[in-house]
Amino acid sequence: MGNFSVSGVALKGIAACVPKQTEFNKDYPYLAEADISKLIEATGIEQRRVAPKDICSSDMCGAAAEKLIAELNWDAATIDVLIFVSQTPDYILPNTAPLLQHKLGLSKTAMAFDMTLGCSGYVYGLSVLAGIMKTSGFKKGLLLAGETAARIVSPKDKSAMPLFGDAGSATALELQDDAPAMHFGLGTDGSGYKTIIIPDGGARNVVTEESLKPHTVSEGIERNNCQLVLEGMDVFSFGITTVPKAVSSFMEHFSLQQENVDHFIFHQANMMMNKMIAKKLKLPLEKVPFSLKEFGNTSSATIPLTIVTELKGQLQNKKTSMVQCGFGVGLSWGTVYIETNDPVIPDLIEL
Repeated sequence: MGNFSVSGVALKGIAACVPKQTEFNKDYPYLAEADISKLIEATGIEQRRVAPKDICSSDMCGAAAEKLIAELNWDAATIDVLIFVSQTPDYILPNTAPLLQHKLGLSKTAMAFDMTLGCSGYVYGLSVLAGIMKTSGFKKGLLLAGETAARIVSPKDKSAMPLFGDAGSATALELQDDAPAMHFGLGTDGSGYKTIIIPDGGARNVVTEESLKPHTVSEGIERNNCQLVLEGMDVFSFGITTVPKAVSSFMEHFSLQQENVDHFIFHQANMMMNKMIAKKLKLPLEKVPFSLKEFGNTSSATIPLTIVTELKGQLQNKKTSMVQCGFGVGLSWGTVYIETNDPVIPDLIEL
């Protein structure tokens, strides 16, 4: 695992935004009532926020960023770098980050670019942003992570549609000499790339007429080749084996003691998986917050969304330590240890 530390960069605030529209899994039309109950019990997901067609990931991230910049009393023109993490950008090209740079009023000298990672993307994005700021001397940076994941899933795919919701987030970092080190541990296993994939639409398999034809994979799973393929059992196996080992190795490498960490925030994949991960790591569940019930799996946005909705009151007005771990598509995973000191956390924004 790639372990490294970045000191002198402070996390100053986190904001999150979700669509107003709510979909309830109890109303999912492609499963029998008994099967829906089992699905909700296993995944922990009762409802999800789903964006209408005119709202993109960038809109939710932009709304979160505007609110956060205002509450931090930052001048947008002083922000030096913006990173947008998403697998649902506005366009194939250009990058979405330049659109956000313009929308938010950042200087034309600001660095702005996209990262296309998913479930591990928030932690990877933090590592890239903190590293750039530390080495360049850039004083202020924004990490925007968000997805309209529900848009790339077939509504007739019972293995995926009830899992995914939409959200956007903004995280502000600032160069600060006395800020404690952020510790990172990153890993990748590209042999599992087919585990979570959209087969067509990239340069490898361009979209054809055939790509858009729906086909039945098995009972209750119908999709086309431009929609998400999720091999659930393989993802589950990856989650409960690789993630606990990675977190344990990370904690050992940086000599971190579980009892000295206030919160462990995991990517919100599903409740059964996350509880098994916590059990393997012997973590008390009161240290492991969940936002699955109301928001489902929002991919790169799950960690900041969970912080905003579940931990706001526990992070403000004091110093707090947390371990965050994102894992999934790639396959890839990333863990970070962060200490915060009264970060700005606006109330959840609805768009």
